[in-house]
Amino acid sequence: MTDTSQLHYTAEHEWILVDGSIATVGITAYAAEKLGDVVFVELPEVGSTVAGGTVIGEIESTKSVGELFAPVNGTVTAINNAVVESPELVNSDPFGAGWLIKVEFDTLPTLLSLAEYSALIGE
Repeated sequence: MTDTSQLHYTAEHEWILVDGSIATVGITAYAAEKLGDVVFVELPEVGSTVAGGTVIGEIESTKSVGELFAPVNGTVTAINNAVVESPELVNSDPFGAGWLIKVEFDTLPTLLSLAEYSALIGE
């Protein structure tokens, strides 16, 4: 599990771990809980260009379908094939094995801190 105090967050319930110019992206435990049992994950292709704030994938659960938004402008450098093959990882380990994509970016937009995200979700 990733140390959540080192993460940044979006209002779309995604977490971002920044390592140099690479952002690892996943959805928060709060989002995973609200979705319910995840049964399908669609991710962008490696090498594709993404624009911050745009829909780049889909997460389907037994209750609903959620959209995955790009938190940064950049190029997808990796996707988590384990999540595509075993979508339940999003529920069981959202901050670890359930990561979704890695994006190489030039500029990091303003993101939420843990305290700001916690306030957003009322925790």
